[in-house]
Amino acid sequence: MATICTINISSDIAPGFGGISESMTLTQAGTVTDIDSTTGFQRRKLSATAAVDLVTMASELVEPKDSVAAKIFIRNIGYKGVIDKAVGVTIGVNAEPIGKLYGGDWMMMPLTCIDADDVTATPATDDIVVLEFVMFYEEA
Repeated sequence: MATICTINISSDIAPGFGGISESMTLTQAGTVTDIDSTTGFQRRKLSATAAVDLVTMASELVEPKDSVAAKIFIRNIGYKGVIDKAVGVTIGVNAEPIGKLYGGDWMMMPLTCIDADDVTATPATDDIVVLEFVMFYEEA
């Protein structure tokens, strides 16, 4: 069973921009073989400004291959149906900030899956926020 990701972007702030619509099937590195493993879809409620590990690479039940075709999806869904654009959560890898997800924002990015490269989330405030996330990867 294939894992397919699709994105559609339209904008009225860029004159002449016709939009983008792209799909990609998640495959193992350098092949057309479907990616074979996932952490499973998860939610994590955060309520403090301390960094937390969303994914601790060295603790995965099934060891992901290092430096291959892993991808992670993360979305800030707010709390109890309230999406607060003022509440940002900085996402990082190996303590390096990647970007900030405000209420309703999401991201999908590639990962190396090296044991030290944990995926972290650091809320800007102590307001409660919930993140949804799932990682797709190849087994070692």
